[in-house]
Amino acid sequence: METSELAELITNRRSIRKWLDKPVPEEMLIRAIDLATHAPNAGNQQNWFFYVIVKGHVISAIADAVQASAEYVASWPEAVKFGELTSGMLQRSSFFRTAPAAIVVAAKSYLSPLDTIAASRPATDEKTGDIKKGRAIANARIQSVASATAYLLLALNQMGLGAVWMTGPMQAKGEIEKILNVPADMDVVAFIPVGYPAENPALKPRKPVNEVSRVIR
Repeated sequence: METSELAELITNRRSIRKWLDKPVPEEMLIRAIDLATHAPNAGNQQNWFFYVIVKGHVISAIADAVQASAEYVASWPEAVKFGELTSGMLQRSSFFRTAPAAIVVAAKSYLSPLDTIAASRPATDEKTGDIKKGRAIANARIQSVASATAYLLLALNQMGLGAVWMTGPMQAKGEIEKILNVPADMDVVAFIPVGYPAENPALKPRKPVNEVSRVIR
């Protein structure tokens, strides 16, 4: 593949929130996941797991759980002052109900050798606290899943499918895990509705590279 072809694949990807009423072949989703598992990951643990949902009633059950959570949050007195923001949250929380398919990404915990050693250090050690804080900010498990999810989105895009990377449904994480029967040693961290696109959103402008980078010479 030429760099120009890769650039086109990356820059043409869009977050799709409307889909055709058309089933997505399971083999396409599995192939995309297969490609995603070649993403870089912490310690080569490959501690991710992908749930492929092609049953509409399961997607609807998850949408119901997310909607219920959003309505609960909207009922808080603190939410009243946010007005339109709260209203928008309610409207957008379960739009994925119409998706023909979805991929839920989960992952097991990962402790590097450094994390394991640091965990046994006294809590009064200030320097160890700084190390732990830095490691927590750069959470290895989440970085691994994010890497795989980015690969997954590109693979789906290349196949002509439209998807959107969602973390909003994590407000109903416990309910989603019950619906999917996720093991106790694993956490759901991302939700990706998938289908054949029924929209072609305009490209949202990106900041110039010189605004988001600096060469250290």
